[in-house]
Amino acid sequence: MARRPGPSTRLKLTLSYAGVVLVTGAVLLAVVWLFLLRYVPDNSQGLLGIAPNRYLLSRVFGRAAAVTMGVLLVLGLGGGWILAGRMLAPLTRITAAARTAGSGSLSHRIRLEGRQDEFRELADAFDGMLERLESHVAEQQRFAANASHELRTPLAISQAMLDVARRDPDGDHDEVFARLQAVNSRAIDLTEALLLLGRSDRGNFARESVDLSLLAEEAAEVLLPRAEERGITLDVTGGAAPVAGSAELLLRMVTNLVQNAVVHNLPEGGTVTVRTGTLGDVSELRVENTGPPVPPDLVPTLTEPFRRGSERVRTDEHAGAGLGLAIAQSVVRAHGGSLDLAPRDGGGLTVTVRLPRTERTSAGQTA
Repeated sequence: MARRPGPSTRLKLTLSYAGVVLVTGAVLLAVVWLFLLRYVPDNSQGLLGIAPNRYLLSRVFGRAAAVTMGVLLVLGLGGGWILAGRMLAPLTRITAAARTAGSGSLSHRIRLEGRQDEFRELADAFDGMLERLESHVAEQQRFAANASHELRTPLAISQAMLDVARRDPDGDHDEVFARLQAVNSRAIDLTEALLLLGRSDRGNFARESVDLSLLAEEAAEVLLPRAEERGITLDVTGGAAPVAGSAELLLRMVTNLVQNAVVHNLPEGGTVTVRTGTLGDVSELRVENTGPPVPPDLVPTLTEPFRRGSERVRTDEHAGAGLGLAIAQSVVRAHGGSLDLAPRDGGGLTVTVRLPRTERTSAGQTA
């Protein structure tokens, strides 16, 4: 927005300093005038017939006062200009850093020296903001690059199969159609996952009372056939865990966690345990699965988009796009909760979700 030019802050501070000096000097001179000269008589005779009187002292004092006020004005303006410049120097550095960031460079930092004061606090807060912005932009760029790669892969496969079918019109078209359908389904699933991730990140959804225990039972019912195919025991227990949020997003979060526990499990004889309950003002969902050991240094990266974990077991039946835990993390964060991952003793992973608890009335509404 265009603004009319005005005096600089440095000039305003300089004039303020000079004004304070002049007012202070005027007050001191007035005190001398009122409380000193009032005791000098109008006419007096001293030694040799010469003595100071009020008229003579007034003339001498008046000239000295005028000279003093001029000197104070010069000192106030000069000293005020220098002091204002020194005081505003940190603000100049912060402004320069803001302009640099506005041009697209987020790597610059102010790193203001000196003791803690208002400017140092502002500079540190600005540096922290730039650091978070740089990290966020890098994450978004990494996400966009990975998403482009993941979406380009099925499209390239489809194009290759179509080229092969066109060069061999007498080939087995049914097999080509089946493979195209599988590739297309994977691309659709990936696109829907990306849209869901963006929606949960924005947090613009209607909230209602939801019970995590019911969502856990629903997710287990859907994934039970897959668990039975792999010989995995799926156990869901616990009490009610009411929260306020989007039933659709929370169901996807629970389903992703249970599905992740089923897929990244032992080939046979593994277990997946889902527990729900409340602790104080928090509702908790815990998903624990057996499986190969998970290196501790790998755990913090598992919630990053497209991070599959090279040490974890992946099967051809569910290669996945590496968005399951990322979506779960995004949904939990949008609902004001926390998602914690920890290696399980003996192998596998334990995922704990904590969300703000809501009380529910008998009618099933939030109290």
